[in-house]
Amino acid sequence: MTQHDIELALKLLEEAYPDAKPELHHSSPFELLIATILSAQCTDKRVNLCTEVLFRDHNTAESIASMTEAELTPYIKPCGLYKTKCANILATCRILVDEYGGNVPDSVDKLTKLPGVGRKTANVVVSNAFNIPAIAVDTHVARLSQRIGFADTSDVAKIEKRLNDIIPRENWSKAHHWLIFHGRRVCFARNPACDVCTLTGVCKYYKETKEKVN
Repeated sequence: MTQHDIELALKLLEEAYPDAKPELHHSSPFELLIATILSAQCTDKRVNLCTEVLFRDHNTAESIASMTEAELTPYIKPCGLYKTKCANILATCRILVDEYGGNVPDSVDKLTKLPGVGRKTANVVVSNAFNIPAIAVDTHVARLSQRIGFADTSDVAKIEKRLNDIIPRENWSKAHHWLIFHGRRVCFARNPACDVCTLTGVCKYYKETKEKVN
């Protein structure tokens, strides 16, 4: 993919999704952290339904840290993988209370040391809660990066580095949301809607598959 194509693709994504933003509901860095942990292998819509109730009753590290697994489980069970998520959330909240005064650190390195927090989750938090430029490579970002032609690897760490290299730093956080929005609305995993996609002129997938058919 040429630099011209990369710049054009980013421009088209920005034009298509100028208001792209996080779709996990939150009102604090802590709420975003917990919501993102819950979002693993779960839709944002379902997470939002769960956190609406959870955060109404418990929206601080101190509050959740004082809960038992039996008390927390009913709030998060619909999100799936609830046993692991429950244990990780409780452990994370207790660390936040003991080591950070109940606050969420704004460092990727510190965040990834918390139970249940990988680099993707950490990047989501620093980017959206603290306005620190970062690209969180979730399944949508990874899939689209390969399809469009931004990256030629499935390795998440390498995709993140590649995107950091080709996208201006000031657009890292926005580009993350552009790709997610496009993946959820047009470039579906199984049947991408190429007939309504504005990126067909630069998209590697389209050129290699659809144009051959035509």
